Amino acid sequence: MPVPNRDESGRPNHIEAGLAQMHTGAWYEWTDSYNRIYANLILRPKIWIDEVLVDNPYPLPTEEETNAKLDEIQADFDNAKTKQETDKASGNQKLRDLGLTDDEITAVTKG
Repeated sequence: MPVPNRDESGRPNHIEAGLAQMHTGAWYEWTDSYNRIYANLILRPKIWIDEVLVDNPYPLPTEEETNAKLDEIQADFDNAKTKQETDKASGNQKLRDLGLTDDEITAVTKG
């Protein structure tokens, strides 16, 4: 089952992924939930904080801030994926240097 706001690889691909990391809880909503674009983004007037319903203390982020947050979490995702791939290749090379065959490495590491 696909994860909302992420592509097939798990990479964030929608501004809502960034909005969700700006603040906790349901602090924003869409004027058109079928067309979730910045122009349809609004603040909820009241939100729950520590089990108390309060006026929403958060400002509406600018479109630039929203896109920058998405860019930031996409870069974090890309960097983590690159690190994982680099670490896997490095680990496999170290095992080869110890004399293991590719078949043995696959058997030990499952890939």
